[in-house]
Amino acid sequence: MPRPILATIHIDSMKHNLALAKAKSPGAKAWGVLKANGYGHGLERAMRGFAEADGLALIEVDNAVKLRELGWKKPILLLEGFFSSADLHTMAGYELQAAVHCNEQLAWLEEAAPQLSARGIRFDLHLKMNTGMNRLGFTPEAYAAAHARLQAISCVGSVTLMTHFANADDVDHPLLPITEQIRRFELGAAGLPGQRSLSNSAGVLLHHDHLSNDWVRPGIMLYGGTPGGATAEAFGLQAAMTLSSEIIGVQDIAAGAVVGYGSRFQAEGPMRVGVVACGYADGYPRVAPLGTPVLVDGVRTRLVGRVSMDMLTVDLSDLPQARIGSKVVLWGQGLPIDEVAEAAGTIGYELMCALAPRVPVVEG
Repeated sequence: MPRPILATIHIDSMKHNLALAKAKSPGAKAWGVLKANGYGHGLERAMRGFAEADGLALIEVDNAVKLRELGWKKPILLLEGFFSSADLHTMAGYELQAAVHCNEQLAWLEEAAPQLSARGIRFDLHLKMNTGMNRLGFTPEAYAAAHARLQAISCVGSVTLMTHFANADDVDHPLLPITEQIRRFELGAAGLPGQRSLSNSAGVLLHHDHLSNDWVRPGIMLYGGTPGGATAEAFGLQAAMTLSSEIIGVQDIAAGAVVGYGSRFQAEGPMRVGVVACGYADGYPRVAPLGTPVLVDGVRTRLVGRVSMDMLTVDLSDLPQARIGSKVVLWGQGLPIDEVAEAAGTIGYELMCALAPRVPVVEG
């Protein structure tokens, strides 16, 4: 019998979440973002879950090629652009779009343009503006010049204007509110032709009524996680991944007894402790503290003791029916992943992406 841990991917939930993103973005097309192996859900499964997306967006050139080989016919966008001039020939061969965010990329395009143009290649590109996040992109002051330079390149087709929000979930952020990023974008893009792509998940869910997008780029919301501002449930999102396991051992311990490595948990009174087949080698956060929520047979209880490599321990004192074989949900349907992440001092994105290869994955 295999170890009872299992990750279940809910394709119907992916479809539901994409439909919600599109409903929140009337008049705009939607990229389904598949970064990090579909946020840990699997590239092929995410492709099927987001079959109604207008395009798919990700980071890796090789995974973009894989999407084509899997049969995806609609647009594919490389969100970090191309990493060398050699990537341009792959982009041409597989009809890939890309972000352009630096002068080096412009130079590679200019250098390759004669050869690519002779083959009839014209790329649809997305010129990225750095509106304050200070990762990738041209500053608002340099944006118009970069736009002109890009449009002058013979192998360039359409140019979409894009930026990325740092704090769309916190409208009153004291250092960089979304209103300031929008102001900078409007300043830098003033008078420039091209479609616009601004909104990430938080932009779609929290600012859809006053943002003008031709393309939106939802990510975490498609997988049933919240980008902030409210719970996933409040937004109407459904969990796309459920991590489950079983109780594989039960200990009855006395008051004063300790549990786990480091003996960090000490029982205040007699209690039952359940051992779950899940640990940090499966992707569960080792830093999850006492009290992190866990479901056992559908009843909420708490984590006790330190998470170890292959096991964690939970309080069964109020679950007399729990026994070896009792079903456990670590996150997903019935237990929002964001609750577990918040208890562990991280975000749901990280837990999804950290799912370990040794965890069996099924659809359901």
